[in-house]
Amino acid sequence: MDIKLQQVSYAYAKGTPFEKYALFDVNVAITSGTYQAIIGHTGSGKSTILQHFNGLLKPSKGQVHIGDRIIEADKKAKELKPIRQKVGIVFQFPEHQLFEETVLKDIMFGPMNFGIPKEEAERRARELVQLVGLPEEVLEKSPFDLSGGQMRRVAIAGVLAMEPEVLVLDEPTAGLDPRGQKEIMDMFYTLHKERGLTTILVTHSMEDAARYADEIVIMHEGRSVMTGTPRELFNDTEALKQYRLELPRIVKFQRRIEKMLGIKLPKVCLTEEELAAEVALVVKGREQT
Repeated sequence: MDIKLQQVSYAYAKGTPFEKYALFDVNVAITSGTYQAIIGHTGSGKSTILQHFNGLLKPSKGQVHIGDRIIEADKKAKELKPIRQKVGIVFQFPEHQLFEETVLKDIMFGPMNFGIPKEEAERRARELVQLVGLPEEVLEKSPFDLSGGQMRRVAIAGVLAMEPEVLVLDEPTAGLDPRGQKEIMDMFYTLHKERGLTTILVTHSMEDAARYADEIVIMHEGRSVMTGTPRELFNDTEALKQYRLELPRIVKFQRRIEKMLGIKLPKVCLTEEELAAEVALVVKGREQT
């Protein structure tokens, strides 16, 4: 499902003395099936923009295209329920939204709320709890008896149970240790590939944006200021500084290696594996000369 924001502006408390714009003429185009990252410093508008992707917020100006639906300023948005079923949002700390007495009921709640029969909702819950890396036995437990990491996986399963076409991830690794962060991000990437999802990652993590995204949008002070592939954007150090963003750690490490060896690698490396392969080629070439 394609998503497009055209000249979107958004004001909180619009029409009151407290009116404050958080977005200004934002243009973003997300192609169906791609993995898009949205990055930016704190207060850049990332959290506001993600709430436009399924109609939680309505633009103060401009248009939001979600598939064949258009939400625009000054026009009443009708029947948003189907959109919210197709666009699932995993909010930061989603475990805070758990409330049912058992894990099974919590995962089933969303689908049943959208009219899915109980039997089908339960089938999805049993399938998804294992997909997110939990044993089936947890289904009969209270979600509040689980660890923080397990609770997060239950909350994610609840979003996936809606079978969305678009998955929006709002800082999905917040509060997790490094191992948990990688496990969660790898899981989302596998889902993205296997289910053909359109995935939108809203993140502070330059590492996650570099490793997983096909394309990145940089937000700065409420505006979409740059769009490009990770390799393009993370090669532009000066632009990143201008927008108060840092290079991913792996790119910083590449720069140090290049300085130490007195070389310039042919491309910006986005993962440890990629950097190791490029350095190995350089070393091998030197040994042969």
